[in-house]
Amino acid sequence: MKRLLLASTLSLLSLGMVATSTANAADYIVDYKGAHASINFKIQHLGYSWLTGRFDKFSGSFSYDADDLSSAKIEMSVDTTSLNSNHAERDKHVRSDDFLDADKFGNAKFVSSKFSDMGANKIEIKGLLTLHGISKEIIIDAVKIGEGKDPWGGYRVGFAGTTRIGLADFGIPANLGPASSHVELEFHIEGVRK
Repeated sequence: MKRLLLASTLSLLSLGMVATSTANAADYIVDYKGAHASINFKIQHLGYSWLTGRFDKFSGSFSYDADDLSSAKIEMSVDTTSLNSNHAERDKHVRSDDFLDADKFGNAKFVSSKFSDMGANKIEIKGLLTLHGISKEIIIDAVKIGEGKDPWGGYRVGFAGTTRIGLADFGIPANLGPASSHVELEFHIEGVRK
């Protein structure tokens, strides 16, 4: 009887510990409305220069616990019709079926599958990117910038990350020469705790 009681007590304690560690994870909304987040890109133009731009419309949320990074997750959605390289004619061309085909594939999505602590605030984020109707696993090299209370009574945490994707991997024609076969993505994500 004592053994059964001890086993039951230990089981309840371990459940309590699991519940406590899960309770420490907080949910955040990406602060795109306050322009405290951005999704940028750059790609070489014919191998002679860098073409840079951003996506103006996106949204997302994430769950984060500094003490248990393995429980973290993020989901982002990007409106590909909002591509902006500060040149209207070029943007129209990149959104066309020559490249993004944004009328048909107006939404890109990233859903994380694993966060790994690489030390010194560095994080490796694996997940599924769906772009141009094709889903592929990518890895984002991220770094935590900081976290804490904001002046308006909220709590925030921010990250930056980069990844490099091959256009052909997502069925996007790469007809600007061999130097322009990949695009580099840069993320600046600041979340407000719910």
